[in-house]
Amino acid sequence: MNNQKYEGHKIEKVIHGSIAMELEIAPGDRLLAVNGEEIKDIFDYQYYVENEFLTLLIEKQDGEQWELEIEKDEDEDLGILFENGLMDEYRSCSNKCIFCFIDQMPKGMRQTLYFKDDDARLSFLQGNYVTLTNMSDYDIDRIIRYHLSPINISFQTMNPQLRCMMLNNRFAGDALKKADRLYEAGITMNGQIVLCRGINDGKELDDSIRKLSDYIPVLQSVSVVPAGLTRHRKGLYPLETFTAEDANEVLDTIHRFQKEFYEKHRIHFVHASDEWYLLAGRELPPEETYDGYLQLENGVGMLRLLLDEFEEALSELKEKLRKEKAKGKSTPNVTADIMGELSIATGRLAYPYIRHMAKKITELVPGLNIYVYEIINYFFGEEITVSGLLTGQDIIAQLQGKNLGKRLLLPQNMLRSGEEIFLDDVTVADMEKALQVKTDIVKSSGYDFVNAVLGKEMVD
Repeated sequence: MNNQKYEGHKIEKVIHGSIAMELEIAPGDRLLAVNGEEIKDIFDYQYYVENEFLTLLIEKQDGEQWELEIEKDEDEDLGILFENGLMDEYRSCSNKCIFCFIDQMPKGMRQTLYFKDDDARLSFLQGNYVTLTNMSDYDIDRIIRYHLSPINISFQTMNPQLRCMMLNNRFAGDALKKADRLYEAGITMNGQIVLCRGINDGKELDDSIRKLSDYIPVLQSVSVVPAGLTRHRKGLYPLETFTAEDANEVLDTIHRFQKEFYEKHRIHFVHASDEWYLLAGRELPPEETYDGYLQLENGVGMLRLLLDEFEEALSELKEKLRKEKAKGKSTPNVTADIMGELSIATGRLAYPYIRHMAKKITELVPGLNIYVYEIINYFFGEEITVSGLLTGQDIIAQLQGKNLGKRLLLPQNMLRSGEEIFLDDVTVADMEKALQVKTDIVKSSGYDFVNAVLGKEMVD
């Protein structure tokens, strides 16, 4: 193997007590090869290091190369973290979809928000959806060889010509054939249809769901989500927003197919995202229709799961309060830390459900007042209803002068992953300063909600 032009992968961190540390591998060193093979990306690395017997070629910072022989358990990790978690460049999207959300972003935001990824590796690592247009036969071969799954695929339509139009890519129709190869190899898939009014709905949606059902059970679920339309669509394809009547038609179609598929396959297979139920004014379906919540991150069943977890947590809280009362302790003593007022801000989609949950808690805990505020998304446009796309500036502007109590609760999905910063670079500290209120970030479960409201760990 010629290492003259191959720089390898820079090691950022070595886990304390790991095999790598014992071998004196250090941050700044480079991994050149495993068992004589150059490592293209994280999937190559993970595949080769699963072997019980390894030979690593490491280049130290002074240029010296070490060949290290390792004997370990098959599933034992080496304890190496790389500077680039993917161990390769991210692949950008080669499509120009008529519904692309990034094309609808206003100017002046941080640069990373404008990057369009269509990288199948991120589907396995982060759950991203891919269109298959950016994947070569080599990529498909590797997925099959390593048996990587599940892969999340954004189908949009099973009509090849229509798919070419929607993705603005003349190869988009042929790319659907790659799903056949994945199916034949038994690679678990989840699918998505981003629905555009008057384009891939109606009969086209019927036909797409029918054709996708041929992939059951390897394709284990398909979500139908409405295209997100912001107010920044000047010069873009003239898409129209869905009406309540449209939403009811979409739900009728999905529920009809769910009944058929469940009778035939014992799974519901196709699912509507939560937005459709809000728009149609319908109740959320029960937990059992979601087949184990396979597409939570796509907004499918997120509200149902939240409500069910909340009811479980509330039952647990009631039992704890009953036991405390039996010991002669009053409810105020149990909740002494949170007596008074607090506030919650959320998006239009979740607002009626959060308000319902807040009301139930206040009925159980005397002396506690909760103000729930619905934040309208003026930054992207009022059609965007999810809390995860709210900006700090919209929240601050709409809460100014409101009674916020002692604390303000905000859902974690409003913030950049792992940081306390909103989409528009407003920080939580900025918000606390502007609103003069302590701000607590709440995780996504119903249990987290109850504990955050009470200000202490009352339910598990």
